[in-house]
Amino acid sequence: MDHAMRFAEPDSIEEVLSLLAADPEARCLAGGATLVAMMNAGLTAPSLLVSLRKLPGLASIDPQADGAVRVGAMARHATVAAHDGFAGAQAILAAAARRIGHPAIRTMGTIGGSISHADPSADYPTAITAADAVVEIAGPEGARAVPADEFFVDWLETALAPGEIVTGVVVPPDATDAAVHYEKFTRADGDFATVAAAACVALAEDGAVAALRVAAGGVAPTPIRRREAEAALIGRPLTEDGLAALGAALADLSDPIDDMRGSADYRRRLLPRIVGRAVRRAAAAFTARSGARSGTGPQAGGVA
Repeated sequence: MDHAMRFAEPDSIEEVLSLLAADPEARCLAGGATLVAMMNAGLTAPSLLVSLRKLPGLASIDPQADGAVRVGAMARHATVAAHDGFAGAQAILAAAARRIGHPAIRTMGTIGGSISHADPSADYPTAITAADAVVEIAGPEGARAVPADEFFVDWLETALAPGEIVTGVVVPPDATDAAVHYEKFTRADGDFATVAAAACVALAEDGAVAALRVAAGGVAPTPIRRREAEAALIGRPLTEDGLAALGAALADLSDPIDDMRGSADYRRRLLPRIVGRAVRRAAAAFTARSGARSGTGPQAGGVA
C-alpha cells in the first residue's frame, strides 16, 4: 500500500537535521528545480519533504571580514546573478548563474540545491571549483567545511554524509582582482552544458599571465582542473600554443559520457576550444577593465 508523502517546514537547522535522522528516505526541498523534476520523472519518491524555506540566514549573500563572500544555500540563481558584491575571481559565480536555464528557473532554483545534486553538466559545480570555494555543511556530528574540488566525488555524488545538508558556499577573496568568463556550449538555449569552462584571469602590466584558474564541466564525473597546467602559463604571454597545451591537459583528464547532448569523443574535441574561448574572453575583459581604469584603452599583445 502506498503511503502519502509528508511535508515539513522547520524553522531551524537543528530541526531539519532531526527530521533527516528520523527518516532516511526524507529529502530536503530547496528551490525544487531539480528535485521536483526527478520526482515527476519517477526517479525518486521521498517519504518526507523537508522544506528549507524558513531557515534564517540561508538565503542571504554576505561579505565576510576577510573579503570572502558567503552565499547561503537558499540563495536563488537570480540573486547570485545580480549580486554586485563579488570581487575578482568571486564574480565567476554570478557569471555562471546568469547562464542557468531561463528566468523562471533562475527565480526558483538555489545554489545549495544545485551543488547538492552534483550534476557535472550543471553550472555552479564548475564555477565554485574555479573560484576555490568552500562548501559549508551541517550534520549530526556538527558543522564542517569542504573545498569544492573535494565536495564533488562522482556522478551525482558528493561528500555529504547521510543526514547532512549544505548550508552555504564561501568564496575566498581574490588578491589578483582577476576578470572572469563563463563559457557554455549547449545544444539548446537554457539546457545543461555539453561542455563548459569557467576562467579567472589576471595579467601583469607587460601582458604576461599573473594568475589563472580554469575549471571545466560536462566532461567528467566531476568538474576538472589541471593546476600544474595553469601554473605553466604564469609569467608568460598568453599565446595560442599555451592555450592549446592547457586545453590538451584538461582533455587528457576528462572522462566524458555519450548522451543526448553529444558523444564522449565530441566532448573531448570541443573541450579545448571552449577552454581557449573562456580564457581569451576573461583576459580581454581584464585588459579592457585595466585600460578603462588607466584611461589608456585596450592594449595589444598575446591573444587577449
